Amino acid sequence: MLYVKNLHKSYQTGRKSYSVLKGISLSVADREFVAVMGPSGSGKSTLLNCISCYIPFDTGTITLGGKNLKGMDENALARVRNENLGFVFQEFMLLDGLTVRENILVPRIIQEKVESDAEELADKLLALFGIASVADKYPADISGGEKQRTAVARSLINRPLLILADEPTGNLDSKSSRTVIESFEEARSSLGASVFMVTHDSFAASFCDRVILLKDGMVYDTLEAEPGHREDGRGVFQDRLLGAIREMSRMDSEISGRISPHRLSGSDMPDSSFPPTKETGRDVK
Repeated sequence: MLYVKNLHKSYQTGRKSYSVLKGISLSVADREFVAVMGPSGSGKSTLLNCISCYIPFDTGTITLGGKNLKGMDENALARVRNENLGFVFQEFMLLDGLTVRENILVPRIIQEKVESDAEELADKLLALFGIASVADKYPADISGGEKQRTAVARSLINRPLLILADEPTGNLDSKSSRTVIESFEEARSSLGASVFMVTHDSFAASFCDRVILLKDGMVYDTLEAEPGHREDGRGVFQDRLLGAIREMSRMDSEISGRISPHRLSGSDMPDSSFPPTKETGRDVK
C-alpha cells in the first residue's frame, strides 16, 4: 500500500549540501501498524514530511495506493493529503472555536462534503474512541487524551489509505498514551486503517507490528513482533526494542570515544536523551 524505495533527501546551506535521508526503503501493508524510531537528527521527521508530500525529495520513489507521488503538481498533492492521508500530531492541532464533533468533521468541511455519511461516521468514531460524552464540548474543556483521540477520529473521517502520526503520545501521561495507542489499534481492527507512526516512546512502539530503527538517515534495523502479540508479548517486544536501541547508542558512543574532544561538533555528539521510554521533545527537523 505504501512503498518507499531508495529515498534520498538533502538540504543546501550556502555552498554545502547536507544529506539527511540516504537511500531509505520501507513499506506499510494494508491494516499494518508500523513505527519509526531513532535519535534526534536520524531523519524521522524528514521521512514523514516526504511521505506526507509537504517537502520534495531528491531521488527515489514513494508510492501510495498505487500512485507514484513523484512529479505530482501541488493541486494533486493537496488532494492526496486531504483524501488519502490522515494526520495525527503531537500538538493535537484542534480548532479552539469548534466542538469536538465539528473538529472531527473538519476535513469534510474543507471539501464541502459534510453529508449524511460523514455525519454517521463522525458519530461512529465518537463512540468508538469513547468521546461521545464530550462531542459538544470545546478543546479547552477536555483532557489531553480526549484531544488526541479527537485528532485520531479526525484523521479517519475521510477513510484514508494511511494515517501518519508524528509523536502522538509525546504530550500525554502514560494512561492517556495507552488510550491513544489503543485507539489506533481499534481503528485498524474496526475500520481497516493502516498507521505509520514516528515515536520516541518504546511502550507505544511495542503495540506495533514492526518497528524500523533509523540512524544517520539510513535504516539501521527492523524488528517484527510475534503475530498476535498481546500484553505479555508486548513486554517482550519492548525489551527487544530497548536492547536494539541500546546497541545502536553503544556503537555511537564507541565511535565518539575514538574522536578527540576538540574535533566533536554538536551533530557528532551522542544524543544523551535517547533512548528514553518517554520523550516530550520534538524531533529536530
